Amino acid sequence: MAKKIIWNAENVCLPELDVSLMEKWLHRVAEAHGKIMGELCYIFCDDDTIIKVNREFLNHDYYTDIITFDYSRRKLVSGDMYISLDTVASNAEGLGVDYETELNRVIVHGILHLCGINDKGEGEREIMEAHENEALAELSKLKEEK
Repeated sequence: MAKKIIWNAENVCLPELDVSLMEKWLHRVAEAHGKIMGELCYIFCDDDTIIKVNREFLNHDYYTDIITFDYSRRKLVSGDMYISLDTVASNAEGLGVDYETELNRVIVHGILHLCGINDKGEGEREIMEAHENEALAELSKLKEEK
């Protein structure tokens, strides 16, 4: 299973997650992309923290739902992922989806980046969304198996 996944919160309460289910899911997602899980750290935060991180490390002056720092080597995926729960909530509202679904989409988005899937170039966003949808379907299957 996963080497280690750390779940932290900074300036927010840690979301209620079924940690064992999430870890099993993320492991399967990495495996489906030919990768092996290394150490991952999820840091759930607020918009103030995410913009600070975005400015300091990426020189970007805007809010975002996730920032992924990739420490992967070859097949071993590893990284730190900052997730703004404020932005997740506003995106869920704007998209007309429930908060939990949007949070899960953002959580898996980080792993998909670590697996080498990008979303900034032409046509890449659609590819990322297809992988996110596939991963969310896998999570639904895992929930049914429980």
